[in-house]
Amino acid sequence: MATKPAPDPADPVRFDDILSRLRALVERLESGNLALEDSLRYFEEGMDLCRQGASVLDKAEKRVEVLLAGAGDNATTAPLDEPQDDQDNQRDQHNQHNQHNQHNKEGG
Repeated sequence: MATKPAPDPADPVRFDDILSRLRALVERLESGNLALEDSLRYFEEGMDLCRQGASVLDKAEKRVEVLLAGAGDNATTAPLDEPQDDQDNQRDQHNQHNQHNQHNKEGG
């Protein structure tokens, strides 16, 4: 049975917790039943949470890049929203590049 990785002590706030808090703030703000001061306080908290969430995502992206860098020539990254045709073209170009490199290593 796989165990859940321990949270990183250097990053005490989990992204899921940030997202849950943001959703709760948005619900309160959208209710329209808040005093102006409360609305501003919630908005400020939401902006702070957005910055924290972006930081958590940036750190996660860097960790993935480090892991992929250790995987050698076979590792590539691509945007998640890339259309399928573009992914196929990118994969074909990557395969051609690898074949060319292999050919050069073999002395051809």
